[in-house]
Amino acid sequence: MIRGYVLIETEVGATQSVGDAVRHVRSAFGKIVAVDTVTGPYDVIVQIEAEDLDRLGKAITSEVATVPGVQRTTTCLSVNLA
Repeated sequence: MIRGYVLIETEVGATQSVGDAVRHVRSAFGKIVAVDTVTGPYDVIVQIEAEDLDRLGKAITSEVATVPGVQRTTTCLSVNLA
């Protein structure tokens, strides 16, 4: 299982609608674990888990990034350093 954190920048005034829309995405490629609206340089942070990197990428590019109001995404992958 691979976990990614998708940092989303939204269009001005679209933070709430993007957060709500992503909460309702039923991914065919992974599981959306958490959706948080935040302050700072990003507007919404989404935690996604998938079986592999390819499925995670598809969940992000074809399901999360296509939500109306999403302007840009940056993905951080969780790694085990132990």
